[in-house]
Amino acid sequence: MVRGWLNKACLFAPLFLVSSAFAEEAAKESGPPALPSLAKLLVHWLGPEYEWIEHWVNVIYAALTSLIFCYFAIKVYRKRQMIPGRLQNAMEMLVEGMYNFIHSILGKDAKTYAPFLGTLFFYILMNNLWGVIPLGHSPSTSINITASLAILVFLYAQYTGVRRLGVVGYLDHMAGTPRGAIMWALVPLQFPMHIIGEIAKPFSLALRLFGNITGEDVLVAAFVGLGVTAMGMFGSTIAEHTWVGIPLNVPFIFLGLLLSTIQALVFTLLSTIYILMMLPHEEHH
Repeated sequence: MVRGWLNKACLFAPLFLVSSAFAEEAAKESGPPALPSLAKLLVHWLGPEYEWIEHWVNVIYAALTSLIFCYFAIKVYRKRQMIPGRLQNAMEMLVEGMYNFIHSILGKDAKTYAPFLGTLFFYILMNNLWGVIPLGHSPSTSINITASLAILVFLYAQYTGVRRLGVVGYLDHMAGTPRGAIMWALVPLQFPMHIIGEIAKPFSLALRLFGNITGEDVLVAAFVGLGVTAMGMFGSTIAEHTWVGIPLNVPFIFLGLLLSTIQALVFTLLSTIYILMMLPHEEHH
């Protein structure tokens, strides 16, 4: 199970990255207020001709996430042993824990969809955690990044429906599985409502992740600024010549760690349920 997951993780992680890169290129925006990242400092030091670094900051940190995934996946896979070392043991614990979580929802189909959903969880989690790392920047604070991941989940769920149900079965599912004259009479109402519901799912996923992680980063940045401002109580001279403040943001860093994990789990849980809803009805149980 671990070997199959690691093989596919090196495929899905770059796929998430490519979708993020296309999304960032499609919309150029400054983003919400946050603590300065390493990319912003590089632009400040190198000059305005390197502003492209700041524009691509979300893709850069998403690329780091993808590279970290591939590095550890390849390293553990190539040096796997019957008696695992610390790194392999830690990787197996994470994979097994995530697999058991997905299996509790999808049952026997977990083996098929766990690589995609598990990689999605850890990818989002790492992207969220960049925001609480000094000089880091969370790609999840970009609606373009979260929307690209949500669209991938939407396409994967629709592909699953067509592949498992067939074209006719997929259309029958979208029509509400009508059986009987009354159900068929309601098809003109149920079919467009079902279509709207499917389209609304990626919007819900994208906005939820974007809003919560953005709020978390803005909150931490606000209390960092408040801590620097509070240095004025020790005298105006000290406040004007220091960028170090009272660490009022520390409690919110721990809150950010918790919130980042919860949001990654919620995104993955809803994605799993969307896939479950596309499976043949007799398998929902």
